[in-house]
Amino acid sequence: MKEKNKNKILKLDIARDGKGISKKEPLSPSGLKRFFLTVKDNFNKLILVNIIMVLGNLPLLFIIATLSGYTKNTVFLPVSDIAQNVFGFIDIAGKTPANMSLYAVAGLQQPVLVDSVLTYVFYGIGALTLLTFGIVNTGTAYVLRNIAMGEPVFVWTDFWYSVKRNLKQAIPFGIFDALVNVLLIFNLYTTMAAENFAVSLMFWSTVVIMLIYFSMRYYFYVQIVSFNLSFFKIIKNSFIFSLIGLKRNILALLGIALLIFLELMFLFVPGGILMSFAVAMPLIIFFSLSAYMKVYAAYFKIKEIIIDPYKAEHPELYPEEESYDEVIMRDDVTERERLEEIKMKNNIQ
Repeated sequence: MKEKNKNKILKLDIARDGKGISKKEPLSPSGLKRFFLTVKDNFNKLILVNIIMVLGNLPLLFIIATLSGYTKNTVFLPVSDIAQNVFGFIDIAGKTPANMSLYAVAGLQQPVLVDSVLTYVFYGIGALTLLTFGIVNTGTAYVLRNIAMGEPVFVWTDFWYSVKRNLKQAIPFGIFDALVNVLLIFNLYTTMAAENFAVSLMFWSTVVIMLIYFSMRYYFYVQIVSFNLSFFKIIKNSFIFSLIGLKRNILALLGIALLIFLELMFLFVPGGILMSFAVAMPLIIFFSLSAYMKVYAAYFKIKEIIIDPYKAEHPELYPEEESYDEVIMRDDVTERERLEEIKMKNNIQ
C-alpha cells in the first residue's frame, strides 16, 4: 500500500498544459528597468561606494565649516562709511547737540565676522580636496562602471585598483574639475541678484554653461578608467557626448534633481523622522546613487558610439569565449586575470 502511494507521488503528468516558459521580452541592456534592477541588486555596494566618497572628500567639510562662519570671530563695526569722519569732526568741533545726533546715526554698529587663525588652518586642510577629488571620483567611477556592466565587483579592491592605474591622470583632472566647479558656483552666486541687464545676462549664461559642464562631467571619469586618452581629448569627447547623449543626460539630471528635492523635503518639512532621513541620505546613499545615475547614462552612450563600432571593425580581438567588453580599454589584463588577483588578495576560493 505504501509502495503504491509512493508511485502516485512520483508520477509526473507531462501532457497537461502549464505556464511553460515565460514570454517576457528581455530587458534593454541600458534601459530604466535594468537601472533599477542593478541598483536593487547592488544596493549594499552603493552604500560602500558612498562611504568611500564621503570619507575620501572629508577635507571638504573643513571648507564648509569655514564658509558657515564656525571658525570666525565676531566684531562690531560702524554701519555707516562716514563714521570715522564723524568721529574726527566731533573731536575738532566739539560735542554739540547737532554733532552728537550725527554721531548717534553714523555710529550705529553691526556684527561682522572676521577670519581667525583657525580659519586659515581649516582652509589649508580643505585645500587637500584638490588632491582627493579626482582620486575618489576616478576610483568610484571604475566601481560604478563595473556595476553598470554587470561584472563582479569587489568595491574596496576595485577602487584601489583603478586609483593605482589612473593616478597620474586622476589628480590633475580632479584639480581642474574642482576649480571649474568652484568658479561656476561663485559666478552664479555673485550674479544671482541681477540689478541690470548685463548682470542678468551673465547669470543666465552661467546657468547654461553649468548645465553643459555638468553633462560633460558624466563622461570625464568614465573615460579616464576606460580609455588611454589625453587630457584634452577627454574634454573634447565629453563635450560631444554631452550633446549627442542629451536624452540620457536629461534623465540622469532629473533623477539627481529628484534626490535633491527629497533631501530638501526631508530637511525642511517638520517632523523628527524626516530630519533623520535628511541626515542619513548623504551619509548612506545620496552621493553614490547620484554618481551611478551619471555613470549609467554615460557608459552605455560611450559603448554605443565608440566601443561597439570598434568591436565590429575588429572581430578578431573579441573571440566568442571572452565575455569582457573593452579590449581597447586602459586595463592591460583580462577580466578573468583581474578577478583571480582579487580572489587571491581576499582569500576567496
